[in-house]
Amino acid sequence: MKTQTIAIIDDDPFIGDMLEEVLHKQGYRTLRAYSGTEALLLISQQTPDLILLDLMLPGLSGEALLPHLTGIPVIVLSAKGELENKVNLLLEGAADYITKPFHTEELLARITVQLRKPSAATSPLLTWEDITLNSALHSVTAAGQEVHVTKTELAILKQLLLHPHQVLTKSALLDRISYDTPDCTENSLKIHVSNLRKKLREATGKEYIEAVWGIGFKLSDPAS
Repeated sequence: MKTQTIAIIDDDPFIGDMLEEVLHKQGYRTLRAYSGTEALLLISQQTPDLILLDLMLPGLSGEALLPHLTGIPVIVLSAKGELENKVNLLLEGAADYITKPFHTEELLARITVQLRKPSAATSPLLTWEDITLNSALHSVTAAGQEVHVTKTELAILKQLLLHPHQVLTKSALLDRISYDTPDCTENSLKIHVSNLRKKLREATGKEYIEAVWGIGFKLSDPAS
């Protein structure tokens, strides 16, 4: 059975160390980030199964970071206990909200509940604007018409759709598609992405994949 990974995003080293110790005893693997900016880089390189997110982070706050954490259940851990704050964050994408201080037994129970739920990665349908990928049928439609893609192009598009607000580094993208396309290399990745961009552009008349120079690729909003 795969060891599940939980990312702890909290600038308080004492709370982070405590959480890490508790989670390790339960058999979880952990990742750590101490700021919102560091968290963005971390998530672009490794995708955890769940995120524990503090709100009062240096630089990019937890509230500002949350919209970038799509496709991953996020449990907010915060000293802000106001009802309005909780409601807003839950409406904006948080899976759960626990007010500090908290009992570790309750936190572990809520983590278990979230990890039992099917994630976005298991959903057969992934969409972005007018692009839909059906992983069960291995098909892609754009602007209502079918787009014929290769196995590698499908795997690349799936990862981009799973992380629509993130820049995926080339190494991270290669690692995530390696199970489906073990022969893809960094040089061939550029060709596959270029071909995929062309097919989507021909179907929609829009550019949906943006190359971030020296880093990797991300989905772009053609309306912006």
